[in-house]
Amino acid sequence: MEIPIIQIGNSKGIRLAKTVLERYQITDKVELIFKEGYLILKPAHHPREGWEAAFEKMHERRDDELLIDDIFEDEQLEE
Repeated sequence: MEIPIIQIGNSKGIRLAKTVLERYQITDKVELIFKEGYLILKPAHHPREGWEAAFEKMHERRDDELLIDDIFEDEQLEE
């Protein structure tokens, strides 16, 4: 696909079609990767997105309980 470079203020940029944005789930940011003569645009994902809901489900199922004690009998704690 060939697209033109356009003037945006004092900079230049590209315009992506709505169908491209929807297909690749691009919302407000992209990750730009430089690789061997290529520029790669990749949808920016938030690494911890959805964690809060997942933790709530874990708590409801009691999957968030410790499997082993966090303090051992022979451990010497210094303050």
